[in-house]
Amino acid sequence: MAASAMADKPGGGAGFLRPSRVCYLAVISTAFWSMVFYAHHSAMQGGTPMAAVLVRPSAFSRPLLTSFRIIAGGQDRCAGRRVYMYEMPARFNAELVRDCGMYSTSMDVCKLVVNGGFGPALPGGGALPERDVYDTDQYMLELIYHARMRRYECLAGDASAADAVFVPFYAGFDAAMNLMKRDLAARDALPRQLVEWLARRPEWRAMGGRDHFMVAARPVWDHYRGSDDGWGNALLTYPAIRNTTVLTVEANPWKGVDFGVPFPSHFHPTSDADVLQWQDCMRRRDRRWLWAFAGAPRPGSSMTVRAQIIEQCTASPSCTHFGSSPGHYNSPGRIMELLESATFCIQPRGDSYTRKSTFDSMLAGCIPVFLHPASAYTQYTWHLPRDYRTYSVFIPHTDVAGRNASIDERLRSIPPATVARMREEVIRLIPRITYRDPAATRVTFRDAFDVAVDAVLDRVARRRRAAAEGREYVDVFDGHDSWKHNLLEDGQTQIGPHEFDPYL
Repeated sequence: MAASAMADKPGGGAGFLRPSRVCYLAVISTAFWSMVFYAHHSAMQGGTPMAAVLVRPSAFSRPLLTSFRIIAGGQDRCAGRRVYMYEMPARFNAELVRDCGMYSTSMDVCKLVVNGGFGPALPGGGALPERDVYDTDQYMLELIYHARMRRYECLAGDASAADAVFVPFYAGFDAAMNLMKRDLAARDALPRQLVEWLARRPEWRAMGGRDHFMVAARPVWDHYRGSDDGWGNALLTYPAIRNTTVLTVEANPWKGVDFGVPFPSHFHPTSDADVLQWQDCMRRRDRRWLWAFAGAPRPGSSMTVRAQIIEQCTASPSCTHFGSSPGHYNSPGRIMELLESATFCIQPRGDSYTRKSTFDSMLAGCIPVFLHPASAYTQYTWHLPRDYRTYSVFIPHTDVAGRNASIDERLRSIPPATVARMREEVIRLIPRITYRDPAATRVTFRDAFDVAVDAVLDRVARRRRAAAEGREYVDVFDGHDSWKHNLLEDGQTQIGPHEFDPYL
């Protein structure tokens, strides 16, 4: 959040107007009689009793909050923002975390599930923020959203009063544990059980799941098996699931059910002040390198994009990278130190189109350089500007792999004033690509969770309005032009030729 925005917030001192005792009594009276009405209405409708809504504890932290929030002036700050969260059978989430040892044979995932998915706390300072720093794994987003939703300020105790419904299914955990199984029925077992469980719910039947959303914290390809010999499970091919909105760290540009949300980085702030302090630190950071690459070499042809990046970086006096030092890749402090030392951070495709390093570099105030539009531009349309030139550089991957482009020359050709504006835009974006601490109470900025949930609520609201008018609201499409619909500006309805056509 900009400092000017914070300056407008009321604070202590002579300028703060204290409400009168009459005002206090009016607010208390309004709240009391509204609660009585709500309790009576719930009882008449056969809903959850008010006492149960207020005191029913969650399985992990604070009691669930009610959707009933009245503030001075009679305004409901949760209007249009209420979310109902299912209390699902443990096999869909808690038991998957309990069996975390089965997630991976190459890393200890069990140590990463702590602190609501943030992972173990890290000592702050140096290249990391002073506090609120964790060793967060890129695939823990299901736990992070679930922990945050438990403390969501507009959590509804009654689905009939909610504007959207959250399904806390740990799809990524299930996929990771079963991807290598030859038995396709075993791969699809839990997703199929999920569909059957949802189909029996009255909350689901109300709109056929069109008001539901969930998180799949792995690249979408793990959930889109299109044939009997393909990769992944069939979760996102079931018609019932395709009615929902699915948030994933990497969406499919050619399908219309999933939407990309940022990978979690290591900073999970608890206050506006912490964010402002970090942004200011990144503005003042000494960036002695023109560009940097945080990534390991991959075996294979020397003509691959990654091999060419490392070759060009090694030959350039203006670039730094990790080389072959394996200890750096699993050290958040060393990674951030590298990213903070450069003006530009190059982001080739990872194991798939996207990389967690994109958001690590932006947290470090480093301008990302993308080589493929599906690495960010068609992915994170809710969180990043549609005009990618305001915060990033695009160099076609074919130019780099074919030795037709000098990364050094491309980056040096950008005017210093343009570089300064781009860096400031990256730093400005830090709050909306960060996942704050769920327990934080001193925040006014909208983080990555807020941005995504608001976008989901807006999508569901459009669907509700269309249903009330007897029509189906369609905002995305399957097919080779699907990604173009996601890039339309407000008010645009027609798609046509696009600069990314050669890549997608």
